[in-house]
Amino acid sequence: MMNTTLYSSDTFLIEGGAHLKGQVKISGAKNACLPIIFSTILTKETCLIEDVPDLLDVKNACELLHILGAEGCKPTEGKILINASDVKSYETPEEIVRKMRASVLSMGPLLARFGKARVALPGGCSIGARPIDQHLKFFVSAGAQVSVRSGYVNLEIEKKKPTEFEFELITVTGTENALLYLSNVKGISILKNIAIEPEVIDLIDVLRKMGANIELEGRTAIIEGSEELRGFEHRVIPDRIEAGTLMVAAVLTEGEVELLNVIPKHLEAVIEKLERAGGEVQQIGEDRIRVRRREELKPLEIVTAEYPGFPTDMQAQFMAMLSVAKGNSMVYESIFENRFQHAYELRKMGASIEIRGKSAFIKGVKRLKGTEVISTDLRASASLVLAGLIAEGTTVIRDIYHLDRGYEKLEEKLNKLGAYVERLPATVS
Repeated sequence: MMNTTLYSSDTFLIEGGAHLKGQVKISGAKNACLPIIFSTILTKETCLIEDVPDLLDVKNACELLHILGAEGCKPTEGKILINASDVKSYETPEEIVRKMRASVLSMGPLLARFGKARVALPGGCSIGARPIDQHLKFFVSAGAQVSVRSGYVNLEIEKKKPTEFEFELITVTGTENALLYLSNVKGISILKNIAIEPEVIDLIDVLRKMGANIELEGRTAIIEGSEELRGFEHRVIPDRIEAGTLMVAAVLTEGEVELLNVIPKHLEAVIEKLERAGGEVQQIGEDRIRVRRREELKPLEIVTAEYPGFPTDMQAQFMAMLSVAKGNSMVYESIFENRFQHAYELRKMGASIEIRGKSAFIKGVKRLKGTEVISTDLRASASLVLAGLIAEGTTVIRDIYHLDRGYEKLEEKLNKLGAYVERLPATVS
C-alpha cells in the first residue's frame, strides 16, 4: 500500500483489470446547470431547477447566490429552489469566485438587474489563460463602462439598450453572459458568431421560459428581451461529457455498459470517433445507449473543435484510450493552449506521448502500469481514472478536487459497474 499522507485533497486508489458491465444513469450537466443558476438573478419570482448534479461547482454557485441575498439555493435530492427577490448586492467576493470559473456568469445578470457589477476575476482549471476579453468587449459594445482593478472587473451602465455584437471567436461562457444580459434588455438585439453547444441551447430554453424571445439562425441569435422576466421550472439536460467518459471506459475495459439519461445527438462526434477506434454504440431507446468493445483498439487522429465538432472536454479521456491502441495517434488541441498536462502523468504510467505545441503524438503501448499520479484539472483527472482502470496493479491519483467539480459520485458509478475505486479522505499527517 502506498503512503497517502500529506495530500491537500481526497485521493483515489484504483485496482486495474476490471471489465465494466451494467447500467449507469448519467447526471445532469454541470455546464448547463451553472448558467441556469445564475439566470435566477434576473427574476424576482421563484425558480425550480431539476436534475441538478451534486457537484462542488454547483454548491459554490449556490453559496455565491446566497451571499448575494437569494433564498433557497440548497441542492436537495437533485433539485434547487431559488428566489432572488431579496438580492441586494452586485459584488461577488473573491473567496468564492476563485473556486470556479463559471462565476464569471454573474456579470451579465448583475449588470442587467442593478446597472452595476463588481466581479472578482474567475478561477477554475489550470488549462491556459482562458481570457474573458470577449465578455468585456460585449459589455462595452452594450454601453457599459468597464475597468479591471485589484483583481476585480467593474461594470456600470447608465441605460440598458439593445445592441448588435459579433464575437471575434466562439466562446461558450461569453455567449451565455451576453444572452443573460440581453434577455433583460427591452428591444431587439443581435449576437453573431455565438457558441451553439447543447448547454447554451439549454440556457436559451430557460430564458425563453422566463419571457425572452430568442431565435437562432445558425450562429446568430436574435434576442427580444423583457424587463419583467418570470420564474421557471426546468430539468437540466444530461451531461454529455460524463456520458462520453463512461463510454470510453466501457470500450477501454472491454466491458459492456448501458447508459441511461443520455441525448445521443449531443454525442455524435464522440460516438463517431469511438466506433472508429473499435467500439460499438447502439441506441436502444430514446435516451439509452449500449456501449462495448467490438475489436482491437485502433489509432485515431483527433482535432478538437467547437460543437458540433469533437469536444475539447473529451480529448484527455481519448488520449488515455489511445495510449494502448495499436499504432500511432495524433491529437490536436485547437481550443486551449495548455491542455496536455495529463500527458505527463500518463507517461508515468508507461504511455508513450510526445507533445509538440498544440499537438500530442501517441504511440500505443501494450499496457499501462499503476503508479502515483497527480490530478491537474477536471478532464485530466478523468483520463487518469480511465488509465487506472486498465493499468496493471494499483494507481493512486492525488488531489482529485477538480474531479469532484465535474463528476457526480464517479467512483460510486464505476464501482457499481464492477471497478474497484476507493476514495481516501485527505490527511494532514
